[in-house]
Amino acid sequence: MKEFTLEKFEEASELVQRVTSETKLVFSEFFSEQSGNKVFFKPENMQYTGAYKVRGAYYKISTLSEEEKRKGIVTASAGNHAQGVAYAAKLSGIKATVFMPTTTPLIKINRTKNYGANVELYGDVFDEAATKAMEYAKESGATFVHPFNDLTVATGQGSIAMEIIKELPTVDIILVPIGGGGLCAGVATLAKMLNPNIHVIGVEPENAACMKSSIKEGHIVTLDSANTIADGTAVKTPGDKVFKYVKENIDDIITINDNELIVSFLDMVENHKMIVENSGLLTVAALKHLNVQGKKIVAILSGGNMDVITMASLIQHGLIERDRIFTVSVLLPDKPGELAKVADLLASERGNVIKLEHNQFISINRNAAVELRITIEAYGTEHKNQIVERLNKEGYRPKLVRSKGTYNA
Repeated sequence: MKEFTLEKFEEASELVQRVTSETKLVFSEFFSEQSGNKVFFKPENMQYTGAYKVRGAYYKISTLSEEEKRKGIVTASAGNHAQGVAYAAKLSGIKATVFMPTTTPLIKINRTKNYGANVELYGDVFDEAATKAMEYAKESGATFVHPFNDLTVATGQGSIAMEIIKELPTVDIILVPIGGGGLCAGVATLAKMLNPNIHVIGVEPENAACMKSSIKEGHIVTLDSANTIADGTAVKTPGDKVFKYVKENIDDIITINDNELIVSFLDMVENHKMIVENSGLLTVAALKHLNVQGKKIVAILSGGNMDVITMASLIQHGLIERDRIFTVSVLLPDKPGELAKVADLLASERGNVIKLEHNQFISINRNAAVELRITIEAYGTEHKNQIVERLNKEGYRPKLVRSKGTYNA
C-alpha cells in the first residue's frame, strides 16, 4: 500500500470484525467529574489477545496473495504484536514465525506459542530479533509484518477510529498512544477523513518521545534511549512510512512521565475495575493535561497485557505515590515498653502497621536511642499528616523515609 485511502479503511473496518471482540465505549463518571468533560474509554485491552494489534495483523494477512499466504508471515516482537500476529495467522490458517529476544518473559513466549506461532528466540534486545526476522523473511520468502511501520497494518489499526465515530459521532477529541506511530497514523488519518473537526492528540512517554522530537525537527529523529515503564511504546525511532501521516493529521502531542502512569493504573483499578498496561495508560494520564471543558473525549486503551509481578509493583508504588503507604523513622530509648507505646499511638490514630524494622546500632549509646522504622497504611495525605503530627506532638521527632515496599529487598 502506497497511501491511506478511505476505501481501504472501510474495507479493513469490515474485515477486522471477523476477528475482534466488540469494544463498546465505556463512559467514565470518575474521569468526567475530575476533568469537567464527558470522558469515554475505547477498551482495546478487552480484545481476546489483550490489545488492538490483531486488527492490523489480520488486515495485512487479508491483502496477501495465495502464494504469499502459502509462504507464511514472520515478525519480531516481545509483546502485544507477537500475540496479535500469531492469533491472526491462526484464524487465517497460515504459518507464523515470531522472533523474540531471549530476555522475553516466559509467559509471553508461551502465549504466543499457544496461538499457534513458531517462536524463535534470538538476541538480547528487540533490534537483534528484528534483524534476524528480516533475514528469515528474505531466505524463506515469508512476508515480514512490521509492528508499526506499514501502511496496511496501520489501516487495520485505524478501524478503531471508525468504530469510535460510529458510536459517538459528536466526539470532540480522540487520545491515542504513540510508540512507533502506526496506530496514531491510522486513527488520526481516518478521523480527519471522516470529520476534520475532530482533534486527535497523540500521547507519548516523556522519556521515549521519538515522534514529538521528530515532528519538532521536521524529520525522523532517533533518540539516544527510550527508558520508560511503558514498554509497549518505548521506541527510539518512529516509522518513516507513517511519520508524514502523523505529522499532517495530529493536532498535538502530550508527554507523560512514569509516575503519572502509576497513579493512572490505580485510578483504573479502583474506579473501573480494569487492568490496563502502561502504554494504554498514557491516554488516561493525558486527561489531566487537557485544558478544555465540556468536550466529548475518547481515550484509547491500547492494551492490558501485564504480568502479575509488574501489576503488584505498580499497585505498591501507586499507594506510596498517593500517601496510602508511607514510612517514618523514630528514635526510641532501648527499654521495654517503648515499642508498645508507639503501637498504641498509631492504633489510636487508625494507622495500620505493615512493617517494622528495629535497628539497635544507630547509636553508640543504645540506651539513648535505637531506630524504629515503621511502614504504615493510611487513608491518604491528610491522614498521613495527622499521624506524623501526632508522633511529633508526643516527642518522637519522626522523619519520613523512602518506603521500600513489600516487593523490595
